[in-house]
Parts: sequence; C-alpha cells; structure tokens
Amino acid sequence: MRNPKDWFKPVFQSYQRLSTKITSGKAWQSGRKWMQRQPRWRLATYAILLTGFVAVASVCLMFLLVRGGAFGDLPTYADLANIQNDQASEVIDQRGNILGKYYIENRVNADSSELPSDLVNALIATEDSRFFDHRGVDIRSLGRVLVKSILLSDESSGGGSTISQQLAKNLYPRQDYAFLSIVVNKFREMIIAHRLEKVYSKEHILRLYLNTVPFGGNAFGVKIAAQRFFNKDLEDLSTDQAAVLVGMLKATTYYNPRLHPDRAMQRRNVVLNQMVKGQYLDSTEADELMQKPIELDYQPESHNVGLATYFREHVRQELAPLLEDLEKPDGSSYNLYTDGLRIFTTVDAVLQKYAESAVREHLSYLQEEFLTEWNGQEPWHEGDLLGEFVSKSRRYQTLKSKGASQKEMEEIFATPVLMTIFDWDSGEKEVEMSPLDSVRYYLNLLQTGMLAANPETGAILAWVGGVDHRFIQYDHVKSKRQIGSTMKPLVYTSAIRAGIEPCEYMENQLVQYADYEGWEPRNSDGAYGGYYSMEGALSHSVNTVAVDLAMRTGISDIGNLARQMGIDGYIPNEPAIALGAVEASLWEMVQVYATFANHGRKPELHWLDRVETRDGEVLLRGKRKEGVKQVLTEEESALITHFMQSVVDSGTARRLRYQYDLWGDIAGKTGTTQNQSDGWFMGYSPRLVAGVWVGAESPKVHFRTTHTGQGARSAMPIWGTFMQKVRKDKRTSDLLGGRFPMLADTVILEIDCPHYLPELPELFDSIMDFDQLLMFSRTVENIESDQLAEIMEDEPRKERETLSEYSQRIRERNLKVLEKRERRKKRKAFFDKLFNRDDP
Repeated sequence: MRNPKDWFKPVFQSYQRLSTKITSGKAWQSGRKWMQRQPRWRLATYAILLTGFVAVASVCLMFLLVRGGAFGDLPTYADLANIQNDQASEVIDQRGNILGKYYIENRVNADSSELPSDLVNALIATEDSRFFDHRGVDIRSLGRVLVKSILLSDESSGGGSTISQQLAKNLYPRQDYAFLSIVVNKFREMIIAHRLEKVYSKEHILRLYLNTVPFGGNAFGVKIAAQRFFNKDLEDLSTDQAAVLVGMLKATTYYNPRLHPDRAMQRRNVVLNQMVKGQYLDSTEADELMQKPIELDYQPESHNVGLATYFREHVRQELAPLLEDLEKPDGSSYNLYTDGLRIFTTVDAVLQKYAESAVREHLSYLQEEFLTEWNGQEPWHEGDLLGEFVSKSRRYQTLKSKGASQKEMEEIFATPVLMTIFDWDSGEKEVEMSPLDSVRYYLNLLQTGMLAANPETGAILAWVGGVDHRFIQYDHVKSKRQIGSTMKPLVYTSAIRAGIEPCEYMENQLVQYADYEGWEPRNSDGAYGGYYSMEGALSHSVNTVAVDLAMRTGISDIGNLARQMGIDGYIPNEPAIALGAVEASLWEMVQVYATFANHGRKPELHWLDRVETRDGEVLLRGKRKEGVKQVLTEEESALITHFMQSVVDSGTARRLRYQYDLWGDIAGKTGTTQNQSDGWFMGYSPRLVAGVWVGAESPKVHFRTTHTGQGARSAMPIWGTFMQKVRKDKRTSDLLGGRFPMLADTVILEIDCPHYLPELPELFDSIMDFDQLLMFSRTVENIESDQLAEIMEDEPRKERETLSEYSQRIRERNLKVLEKRERRKKRKAFFDKLFNRDDP
C-alpha cells in the first residue's frame, strides 16, 4: 500500500503553484477591493459558511477516498461473510474437561445459545443502547457523545462507536496514517460496520463481538474471561458477574477486578445503572447487586501453568509435525495454535489432579528431610557437579558467546541479582540470589515423575513429569534412570520359566563373583543369614538371592524378557541387572507392570483418542496396533502378581496397608538405586497401574541414608497418597476394585511354604519335624526380617528347645519390643502436644 505522505506530496506542490498564480493575478486584486467594501458581519457570515462548506466537502472527500481504497483495501462482503478468527486448540480429557490450550490469542468461541441474556443486555445498555435501531452507525449517539461525554463529562453516556463499529475494530485493527489516523480509521470502521450489518443478523453480530473482545492477559472473548475471572461457564454467570466483564471493556487493565477491585466495582455499578435505565433490570435488584463485593475465582492460564502441563507439552511435540502433513480445504496446513482443534485424550482430569496433589504433598515434606539430612553439605558424591551445571547453563553460554573471560563470568555468577525461583510453599518467590547459588538451589531440588494407566487398554490416565513446568521443563516420565529393585520381578519370572521351584530355598549370604572382578552384591539393610523362598526373597527385596537366581537363570534371558515386556534401551549383559543396573523410563516401566497386571498380555500405552476440527471433522485417531502380544503365560503373570502382593502384605511396601488404608487387591515393588540416587515404586490393582520415580536432576545427587532415600520412603508415599484419593472418590473408587485371578490349586500347593527359614535341616526324620518347622515359619513370618534377625541373635535357640517353643518365645519377645515402641511413641506425642511441637 502506498504511503499517505507520498500520496499527498504532489497535491501540496500543485496547491502551492496554484496559490502563487492566484495571488499575483487581477482577479485577486479585484477580490480584495470587494472585501474592503463589505461590512464585517457579512464577511464573518461568509467565512463561517465557507468554512462549513470546506469542512463538509473535506469530510465527504475523505470518506470517498477511504471507501474507494485510497488508504488500503476494505474487506468485501464476501470477506466478511467468511470471518474466521484465530481460536485456541483445546486438550480435552476423557470426561470432556479442558486440560489446557495451545494459542497465540487465547480465544474459544461461544455459540449464541451459550450467551446469557444478562450479559447481552448489559452490553447493549452500556455500549450501544440503540443497537437494534441503527444499521452500523448511530448518528444520534455520535451527537449525544459530543455533547454529554465531551462537554458535560458524563461517563454514563456510552461510547460514540456502535457495537458493530467496535467489532470492525476488533476484526481489522487500526493502522497508522500519520496525522490522518483518527479520521481514516473511524471512516474505515463505519464502512465495515455498515457492511457487517448487511451480512449478519444483529444476534450474529453480538456473538462475533463477544467472541473477539480482549480482556487483557492474552484472553479474548467472554467465554475465556468467564473461566479466567470466575472459573465458570458462560451460562452460569450471575448478573453482577456479567456486569463486571462488560465494565472491563472500557479499559481492560484499568478496570481489571483482580488488579483494581475498587475501580472494577465502580464500573460494574455504572453498568448495572445502565441496565436499569434500559429497563433490563429492576432498580431494587440493581441496588442489592451493587452492595455485593466482587468475588473472584481467578484461574491464570498459560502453557506452563494449570493441569497436566508436562503432558500437554508432550502432546504438542507429538501433534505439531503430524498436523503439518494435513491440509485444510484452502490448501494450507493445520495450525495447532490458531485453528481451534479439539484434541481428545485418554487422560482423566480427576486422576491427574490427584496425582499432582500427591506429588506436591509428599515431595514438599521429603525435600525438607533431604536438606535436613545433609545439613548444608553438598549432596553429591563425586566431581565438580556445581561447575559442570554452571557451564551448561544458558547464562554461562550466553556470556561465553559474547567473549567474556573466565574471571568476568565468575564475578557475574557470584553477584546477587533479583530473580524468581520455585518454592514448595507458594509455587514461586522473588529472591535476591547469585546465579551460582541458583544453580546450587536447583541441584538440591528433588524431582519426580508419575504415570498411571489402564492395564487392560494401555490408556494413559495421569501424567506428572515434574514439580513445576514453569521452572523445570524436563519431563521425568520420559527420562531414563536406573530402576533398582523394580527389575526383580522380571528376574523371578525368568527363574520360574527356567524351572526353578518357588519353594526352593536360597541362602541369604554374601558371595563374591570372581568372573565379575570379585563383585559382591550386598543387601540394603546389611542383614544376612537364613533361607528364603522366592516369595519371601522378593517381598523383602533380598539382593543376594536375586543375583543368585539371575546367575542360575541366565543374564541374557532376563534381558530378552525385559525387552519383550517394554524396556527399549540398552540392557547390559551383567548380573548387576538383577539389582536394576538398567536405565529405563517411567513410560517403559509402566508398560512392564501393565503386562503383569494384564495377565501377561502387553498393552500398548497410548494417550490420543482423536483430533477434531472446530466443526467436528475427525482429522486423526490414536494409532494402536491390532492384537495384543502375549508375553507371559497367564499362570506366570498370576504367580508373579501373587509374589508382589506379598510385597504389599508383609514386605517392603506393607505401609500401604496400615498407613494408607489400602486393603484391596494390590501388587507392587519398591526400588532403590546405588547411593539412594533414585527411589521407585511400581504398583497395580486389577484395573489401574501406576509408577512413581523420585530423585534429583542429576543421578550424582543422592539421599544421605537409606532410611530416607529408599523407594519405600521416597516414592511409595506418593503412590499411596494418590491411591488413597482415588479410593475415596466415588467417581474413581472402582479403579481399586476387582480381584486378581485365583491361582490354580496345583500352583497353591507348589508355593505353600514358609517365606523364611532361620535354618535349613538336612533331613526330616518325621512328619512332626516338618510340621514344627512349618509352624515356626508361620509364627514369625509377619515379623520384619531385620527385627527377626536381631531377636534371634539376642535370644538364640536353647538346647532341647523345640522349634514350636522357640517360635513362641520369639513372638513374645517381638510383642514386648512393639509394646515398648508404642509406649515411646505415646510419650513423644504427649510431649509434642505439651510443648506445641509439630510432627512432620
């Protein structure tokens, strides 16, 4: 388009030449003489009339120039009939709830049926009282504004622009025409408004306008505004809330009810008064509404806040390239940010909310324990980890690219600056901190990942990739870390396949493996001695037995099974894989445990149901392979599930029962890696499988003690808290229902043996000897293994004492120990209450 200044330059030059000729001619001299003979009042009258004529002629000429396209093309009737404003694409859960959006302008169009009458009436009464009487431009209103608003400063008079003109301005933003900008833009809006009135009905214009109005903070349209300020659907807005939103249209920031509640209330009351004047509202009701405070339920929205932020980012990364290959009717590709697509997913917003809440509740407490345990020391065991992460930081890389010296960079990193950091209590806080300390702060920050799925269909139900997407974008659902003892069920599955009997007892002893550089696997609790069945060894996570089984089974067989069940990465051909020296992601581990839960059939994990256009046309459907691969036999999966039920009933995950009150059919396995760098818990019911990982950003950062860092303390509480919430909600409690398949009678007989034997007799002389051994094992099987070992060390078996008598004596001693602990616990609770001490 031609620059207006360039267009007027030759016109002004011609005018100057013409005026020079006129003033030097005879006609000019004659005119001057005539003017000198006229009375002053007549000259004044002529001047006024001439000025008015010139003004009117100028306005008409300018109008014709604008209409003719001298200042840029105007939209045609065809253009206006095909208005398509940018709309946000929505990510929708399986219940129809909106998880989040992708947008450049956050806008979701409302249908006419969704617009409440109070909202429409408030808009008309305040912005354009003669809306139904004009055809886009209201001459009478322009006159009223000239007199009342400009001369009398009456705010209630409304604006000079009609709703149609404001719509034109929203659809076709104003442009710069130098000193003619105001006039040209006003004429453009009038012409477009008049054309809009010819194309659309009044109701359609109202809908278009309410879908385009900005409300600040990248929120467009009343549907988004209602959700943001009141957390309500449009049809649920009250009259006074509708008046607040209409009042904001005059100046969205100035009358923002969150930033300026007093101004917003005054403006709301102006709108209510206008509704009374327009006879849309009774004066008594208006008076009552004016007394009400503005009660907000503000819901900030962006790509980094809200529900399922890590999942939404994963969806964006997966869908964006797929949409580029799909063409719209006009030949262009679909755009995730502007085309108003509806992305239907398998995620359940209720479960997602519970997962995020469980993470926040436990991890904030665990973080405090972690820092207390290290007491200001750096929680990594090797190398200059701080320097390594400093050199990887964006700030360091930027300074380096600008040629800063090492000394300059060190000074910059040591100088405190104002910054916003993640905070467990408030979500974020502003602090003065050096960049070096900020790196140290985030290295000390615990991270987590959690993934839940339907084990039968593979549908992802909840996805938590970290603690806060605003500050940490790395998704720990997809990151790979060592998996610890969560690998052991695969070892035991391989052992069963290799023909090792479940009741074949294995000695809990330290063994050095000469073929592997004298490697000597140790138990995490440091306890040795006695003999374990498979079920007992798995439930108590005995490392020595797991490695023994792996060596007898074959390392390569275990690796092959792991790949078949869902672990895609590198699996070393070393016996350490029996203890989880394998890196895998939560996604992979949930795939593995879903296979156990699904009777040995490997479900394909997926999150996409379908993608639709704004008009309901299906563009994409989630791709799923036909058929389900039977990786394990139903008998194998049922047996390992039974073993993992013992983990929950009496093993390392037994707190799920008595602390989290989870008493249905549940199986699971805890996991802890070397130096307590990673804590895991993988668990499932017949209808729900979920996994949790806890650690730091770097595996070099670790917990100081096993007591705090083991998976049963770091990861399992998140799983337990999540399942607790699921169980208490009627909408989701059925996910913890159902029963695992019953074992066949022959299998029950094969595993009907004590989990643990303190000694292994070489020969049974009579049935009575075996019965006593069986009675001993059943008497002591509910005693923690480390506690049992301690009691047996303090109270060895007496000469001629039968196993039955010995087991009874151990049981009595254990009861005394438990009673002593309970008395100590009560005393502590009494003094905590007396001195008002909080128990974390």
